[in-house]
Order: sequence, then C-alpha cells, then structure tokens
Amino acid sequence: MKSFIYLAIVLSANTCFNRKDEPIEKKFRFEKQIMVGNLTRTYTVVLPENFYEEKDFPVVFGLHGGGGSGSQFENHYNFSPLALKRGYVVVYPDGVQSDGILRVRTWNGGTCCDYAMEKQIDDVGFFSALIDQVIKDYKVNPRKVYFTGMSNGAIMSYRLACELSGKITAIAAVSGPLSVIGDCKATRPVPVMHLHSVKDENVPHLGGIGINGITFAPVMSGLNTFANLNGCNKTPNILVDDQKYKLTVWNNCRNSSEIVYYLTRDGGHSWPGAEWVRQAADEPSHVIDANSLILDFFEKF
Repeated sequence: MKSFIYLAIVLSANTCFNRKDEPIEKKFRFEKQIMVGNLTRTYTVVLPENFYEEKDFPVVFGLHGGGGSGSQFENHYNFSPLALKRGYVVVYPDGVQSDGILRVRTWNGGTCCDYAMEKQIDDVGFFSALIDQVIKDYKVNPRKVYFTGMSNGAIMSYRLACELSGKITAIAAVSGPLSVIGDCKATRPVPVMHLHSVKDENVPHLGGIGINGITFAPVMSGLNTFANLNGCNKTPNILVDDQKYKLTVWNNCRNSSEIVYYLTRDGGHSWPGAEWVRQAADEPSHVIDANSLILDFFEKF
C-alpha cells in the first residue's frame, strides 16, 4: 500500500513538472475586438517571428478602402510578408459596416466616405484607443507608429495625421487625398508619402468628381498643407519625371520630416505592385512597388 502511495506521489510530481516545463504555444496571429463608445470594433494583429524574443517593435496599421476589409487589404496587397520580415507588428482594422444590404465597410475620413461619414462614426476615437491597446498588448515602441491606407483608408490616414499627430510617426497614402473638414490641426510634423496614378478615375489626382460621383480635393492641395505644417520648402523638388512616373519631394522640413509624392503613368485606382486580383478592378502600376516604398519611407523616421 505504501509503495502504491509513493508511486502515485512521484507520478503526480512528474506530471506537474512536465506541464510547467512545456513551452508556451507561440501564436503569431490574433483576431481581436475592442469596445469604443457603443460599438464593438474588430481588427487583426500579425506578429513577426522574433516577437517573443525581442521588444520595442514598430507597428504599421493597414487601412482598407471603402467596401474592403482588413483581411482584404492583407490578402490583395500581400502586405504582411515584407512588413513581418522587417520586424513590424502589423494591424488590419475593419471599418464599420453599413446597415444596408451590402454591409459595406467605410471610414469617416471627414468629407468621405458613405455610411461612416453620414453616421459620423468616431473613427478617430477608435484609432486613438486602438493605438494605445496595441502598444500595451504587443510591446510596440510608441515612437514607431505608422499608418498606410488605400483610397478611403488613405483618406482616413490623412485625417489621423491631422488629429492624432501626437501618436502617429508617419503615414503613407495610396489613391486617396486629404479630405478633412476645416483646417488640418496637426500639432507636430508628420512625414507623408503619397502614391497615385494619373489614370485613377475613381479619385482623380487633380481633384474633381470621380466616376462614383464623389468630389475630391487635388492630391497636391493636401501635400502642400502638410508641407506648410511641417515647415518644408514651399517649392518642392521634382527628382524624376519620365514615362514611368513623376517623383516630387518637399525638403528641409522640421524634425527631419519629409513629403514624398509618386505619380505613376500606368495603373489606376489600385495598389502599386500588387497582383491584379479582380479583372473588374483597375490594373495596378508595375513601375513602383508600394509595399517596399512605404516601408522604406517609414524606416527613415
């Protein structure tokens, strides 16, 4: 009887020891929710391979366009592989869905777009809370917070640069201009990169009414606004102007910030360098690669 009791104790001790020494499962992808106001908001977080060994990670938020989603941004633009390779925590948030049949997701970027704008969804409040939560949960360096977005997501990124400049390090906008209501009130210089196509008919780079009936400001208007806020030279430098693209840069900005504008001759309302995933959509530009340009730009700041 004593031998049996002794064996049971030993087995129990070994079981406890083994459980304690078992490696914790390392997860690198999380589907998350956060309550902001009276709305439950959703987002996906993807972690780099060295997440569990290191700290002070940069984070990049990828904002989808109107009618898209966080997963659509990640999959269609293949953004994660390069960002993760360079050590970024990557966050793909979802816009609020409309109450119509199509349940379209949009962002309230100011004068655009659709349901989020019409219902005055507090997306600025959402992102302010989300930035804080991600910094807390995923060992993010609060001085390395970056935003990029496509179309309505670009418009939202601009608004955040105006209203959350104290929390955002730099932004990169693709095919969507500054569309805030009133003046941009950034309290610190925010570096800005913008990518657009001369063939974009949804959001014309010169401004005006797009094919969906929405009126947009010229891209240059928003870039000049940030150049002024950042204390850059009033006259930008045109570094490249050939058959592929035009590259315009505003230099000598405060806090070593910079404004960069790539205007491609090819492409359309699309993510440069991405695969052409839908034949009904515009073909992406082949002369520049948005993912590498954007991450190269962010790494300057």
